[in-house]
Amino acid sequence: MTYAEDYLSFLVHFHGTRDYFECHEILEEYWKETAPKERDSHWVGLIQIAVALYHDRRGNKKGAARTLSKALANLHLKKAELLKLGLDPERLFKLLEDTHERMLSQKPYKSINLPISDQRLIEKCQSMCSKEGSIWGADSDMTNTSIVDKHLMRDRSDVISERARQLSLRKTRMEDRP
Repeated sequence: MTYAEDYLSFLVHFHGTRDYFECHEILEEYWKETAPKERDSHWVGLIQIAVALYHDRRGNKKGAARTLSKALANLHLKKAELLKLGLDPERLFKLLEDTHERMLSQKPYKSINLPISDQRLIEKCQSMCSKEGSIWGADSDMTNTSIVDKHLMRDRSDVISERARQLSLRKTRMEDRP
């Protein structure tokens, strides 16, 4: 079976670098290209898993649990899609339910590995991890602020500029009204 490069990259970051923020960014772009109107897409569910783990690792248990709950609700309806992605849906649901319970119980963050059933997919991702200098399945480095606090370090100037432009357009429209 062949898999989209963006999905492979998601898996490598998820299981190798544990850069959940990057996982979110990669799959969000892919989702917007392939199924932007499908807000309940399996891609969205995978994005939500990464976002939940990002929040969990930073200590935001409430936000993490809420986001993971949304992922579970979404993915329970997507077993066929998960199978096509080389994932074992039943083991995934059990893992996510256990992780959700851990979050609700305010227990410390713990790295998880998605249950991949396609051995060739695992081997491909392990090889990609090795080339990038990361170890497949290694626990998250809690001292690595470049991944733990990544959202604080990114350049948001383009987003801020666009918001200012939109605000200016709205003001102009309001002024142009009779």
